[in-house]
Amino acid sequence: MATRRTPISIFRYTVVGQNKKHKKFITQISEKIGEINANLLDKPSPILRKQKRIKTIHNSLKIEGNTLTEKQITAIIENKRVIGPEKDIKEAINAIEVYNNIENFKYHNEKDFLKAHRMMMNGLIENPGKYRKQGVGIVKGLKVDHIAPPHENVPYLMKDLFKYLKGKNELCLIKSCVFHYEMEFIHPFLDGNGRMGRLWQTLILKSEYPVFEFIPLEALISKSQKEYYEALSKSDNQGKSTIFIEYMLGIINNSLEHILKFRSRKLNQRDRINYFKELDIREFTRKDYMNVFKDISSATASRDLNKGVELDIFAKIGDKRTTKYRLK
Repeated sequence: MATRRTPISIFRYTVVGQNKKHKKFITQISEKIGEINANLLDKPSPILRKQKRIKTIHNSLKIEGNTLTEKQITAIIENKRVIGPEKDIKEAINAIEVYNNIENFKYHNEKDFLKAHRMMMNGLIENPGKYRKQGVGIVKGLKVDHIAPPHENVPYLMKDLFKYLKGKNELCLIKSCVFHYEMEFIHPFLDGNGRMGRLWQTLILKSEYPVFEFIPLEALISKSQKEYYEALSKSDNQGKSTIFIEYMLGIINNSLEHILKFRSRKLNQRDRINYFKELDIREFTRKDYMNVFKDISSATASRDLNKGVELDIFAKIGDKRTTKYRLK
């Protein structure tokens, strides 16, 4: 059972400094960001922004046990009726509102942090957007895995954490990981701490590296959920955030690697059709298709779409200028 120090580990981390693995990851991440910025960072279409947001919301809620699918979350965004657990639907509605307002939040502003939590947990817990007024422990199975600091310490611990975010002496990459871990340890709210940690880390990263607006880190965390919780637990046991930082830097590095590998691939027609199908865009035009594959001609796009219709993947609607396609 982890019962750690009162001074939060950001200060211990700052004193100890980065270890060799951290420095290696930081170098690799910086190189990848430079390559993406130089060659690949096109401004995505509104449709792609929407799809990234759906994946982010779905995976962040999935980590917390939400049972809704990407298609159901898409339907909620489109104001369609969805059948599912009332709590899960409410969680999705709230998360959609938060991510739709993400541009209005400043990562170093504690009031914005509380406002985001209020939106995220509205109607799900009492007093959303306010720090807890009672002690909490995290139970795994029959074992108490973590006891959070006493509730009376939460306000000043969080003020110290936001003071750390405003500092200029730490790399943004490290700062985002440290905040995520420390917030999880402090456990400032009765519920919603995990999804707020992931949201705020993305917000911190995006403040310096715009590419993170288009990378659903939550998807990779969701795929390595066991390792995510193990990294949190091991850092608790050690009394510092080193292991969790290493885990998150690895996640960030892998997500950038995925972008570079995909964009450097030479896709054939079937690759493009299958990739577009996975985006689950229900209705689209040829222009929307070309916004995904920016290096193909309009003639190639037309051939792809006709092949998709032939394979019974797309349905064609309208004619000539009014032509649209629907995913079947």
